[in-house]
Amino acid sequence: MTPLALTNLIDALRVLPGVGPKSAARMAYHLLQRERQGAARLATSLGDALERLRACSRCNNYSETEICETCANPRREHGLLCVVEMPVDLNRMEETHAYKGLYFVLMGRLSPLDGIGPREIGLDRLLKRAQDGVTREVILATNFTVEGEATAHYLGELLKARGIQVTRIARGLPAGGTLEHVDGMTTAQAYLDRKPI
Repeated sequence: MTPLALTNLIDALRVLPGVGPKSAARMAYHLLQRERQGAARLATSLGDALERLRACSRCNNYSETEICETCANPRREHGLLCVVEMPVDLNRMEETHAYKGLYFVLMGRLSPLDGIGPREIGLDRLLKRAQDGVTREVILATNFTVEGEATAHYLGELLKARGIQVTRIARGLPAGGTLEHVDGMTTAQAYLDRKPI
């Protein structure tokens, strides 16, 4: 019979995306047999994160303070507001060093089949933020999935109806990529999103 503490650990690990019962059991056994110090550090870090992190009141990203460092930075371009689905998407935008504006993190995307509607992604907060009198352009940087496209379309229509300038990040061929190795849909979109030189 499996001890209750081990059963609880396995069940807890199953909350992670893509982790089923077998994977959760393997992780639990690995942590207990070979990574006891790592497991203790993981437990402490998770508890610390749950206690200290909250949503930034302006951008909805994780922060230890009421307003995150990005939103509080006077050197950022406060007239630009980039809307992303998740914090990892914000991190990708920051890695480019090309975007210097502010953000709003939806913490998801519209997905009616999963019960995720406008209320669940903080749409009311986004609209309030976009109409703050400072924002002059909202850049939609949701992912190019069916849900991401639907979210961008929905947000774009709502924002344009309020007289807000809305743009969408472009998609197409990756830097250094060749036509030979790119799928037809990406090539078609690259053609459609072409610009003069």
